[in-house]
Amino acid sequence: MTLNTIATLFATACVLLLGTVVNRSIPALSRYAIPDPVTGGLIFALAAWAAQAWAGFEITFDPVMSRPLLLAFFATVGLSADFRDLARGGLVLLRYLLVLAPFVALQNVVGIATALSLDLPPSMGLIVGSITLVGGHGTGAAYADLFGDSYNLGGALPIAMAAATFGLVLGGLTGGPVGNILITRFGLKGSAADIAQEAAAEAEPIDVTRIILAIGAITACMLLGGWLANATAGGVVTLPAFVWALLAGVLLRNGLQTAGLWTIGTGPTDLLGGVSLGLFLSLAMMQLRLWEFATLAGPLAAILIAQTIACALYAMFVAFPGMGRSYDAALMAAGVIGFCMGSTATAVAITQALARRHGPSPTATLIVPLTGAFFIDLVNAGVLAGFLSLPWFS
Repeated sequence: MTLNTIATLFATACVLLLGTVVNRSIPALSRYAIPDPVTGGLIFALAAWAAQAWAGFEITFDPVMSRPLLLAFFATVGLSADFRDLARGGLVLLRYLLVLAPFVALQNVVGIATALSLDLPPSMGLIVGSITLVGGHGTGAAYADLFGDSYNLGGALPIAMAAATFGLVLGGLTGGPVGNILITRFGLKGSAADIAQEAAAEAEPIDVTRIILAIGAITACMLLGGWLANATAGGVVTLPAFVWALLAGVLLRNGLQTAGLWTIGTGPTDLLGGVSLGLFLSLAMMQLRLWEFATLAGPLAAILIAQTIACALYAMFVAFPGMGRSYDAALMAAGVIGFCMGSTATAVAITQALARRHGPSPTATLIVPLTGAFFIDLVNAGVLAGFLSLPWFS
């Protein structure tokens, strides 16, 4: 059964609502800040697996909405960024990268060590390392041919896709509980000023005119981001379209603000950004074809479990102290799990879920998307270049 674009969007909205209802109905899920899209999407994926196993019934979705939703979300991140906040967050961003970068390398050490302990080739550990867990499906697919042709790793592509898929699930399920443990253990909460600022933002009127203006600004950033991505393709610096959409949002918002023409406020963009992110993640989770990965369960599960434990420990005992043991540090530490086990969208969803439960964190809201939009991929590229130069892979 194949759903068209409209039916896909309807199903995605239903799954997102399902996740919201389940999280509100089961206190443990809400308490540990499991993102609604992860809950709803995982329930759907398991139900789809059961339907395929028992009746051979499969549903295929139209993926055309995934890219626009992702672009729209990152455009809203840019439109929410004030240059004054960016200036204050510059040193925090640098510090976060310095804290995050070592684990990208450590992740590959964990993967290779676990693979060798299971009498598997080291290339298996590397591909179930930062290639897929930080890089995601796209990077995994790009490296799969290299590992299959050069290192004789049979089934490199399905291994990469399975690792990226289950990494996304494990990251979404782990980040919230780790952040919640840190917040409750150390009695942390958002600052009174941040809470007052969020209350003021929520009090802003969100009328039809502001929503239309926000949609216009978001789509302008999406168009500009896509154009810049195409214009710079093959150049010295190649960035994905969602990064350009974010940068376009930053420039548009601050340009209009400097000219005294920014009248949208933060409410409409935050609202539309939350909708875009929720739908994007839900659709990504709904497209998990769990039955295709069942044959890889043994060795892959062992490496992924080791990676999850290592990531959680690093977030709690290195990233959290490294960022200052504050409330913002707890949210950014949870974001590390999102980056290093899932994706930027997962990291943002985790921090947003924690912020909804425990209070706002403008610093984490700004730093986490900026890190994932561009810098983490640069770090990963450098780390992988170093590992591929080792004798095992040379």
